[in-house]
Amino acid sequence: MGELMFRRGFKTWSEETAAKFRRKLQVAMDAPLDSAAIAACLKVPILRPRDLSEIPTDAVERLVSIHREEWSAITVTDGRHNLIVLNSAHSQARQSSSMAHEVAHIILNHEPSLVFIAPGSGVALRTHNKDQEDEAGWLSGCLLLPRTALLSIRRRRLSDDQACAEYLVSTAMLQFRFNSTGVDLQLRRGAQYGRGH
Repeated sequence: MGELMFRRGFKTWSEETAAKFRRKLQVAMDAPLDSAAIAACLKVPILRPRDLSEIPTDAVERLVSIHREEWSAITVTDGRHNLIVLNSAHSQARQSSSMAHEVAHIILNHEPSLVFIAPGSGVALRTHNKDQEDEAGWLSGCLLLPRTALLSIRRRRLSDDQACAEYLVSTAMLQFRFNSTGVDLQLRRGAQYGRGH
């Protein structure tokens, strides 16, 4: 996959935004952060399919069984308020990442590229274009694994499995953050510099 291209200053803004949320929630920069805490801070309710009493039971069962791999999370809005419906059939790490991704869309005030109105309800289901998805993916990574956390993982010599269990993220997200932030390169250069002096 090629390098993601963002508008100027977006990556720095994302790290700063992640730091602001951690300060507000009184969570250290190198500590795990619960995605639900960010949603609560934004007053965005998190629901699971079985919480949706308006949906027939058989439809809910299909969402968490037959169709469980076809969706992760979705933001529902009435134009003024948002709520996130999370796929409870997924692992805790995947739910955490999915929740952070949806929260990132809300933080970024993304206007959906497509809106589907559920018939008779006035409730909108939103979808986003690739640029918005890339931005939400980057910001959610910063929220869950800021650079300070990545450096802590390496300095404590945690295995990928240990890091994923502690920070409640997927291996894919962990590797993406290490590869895209240059943390490993920074540490290698620091080690080489230390050996040369």
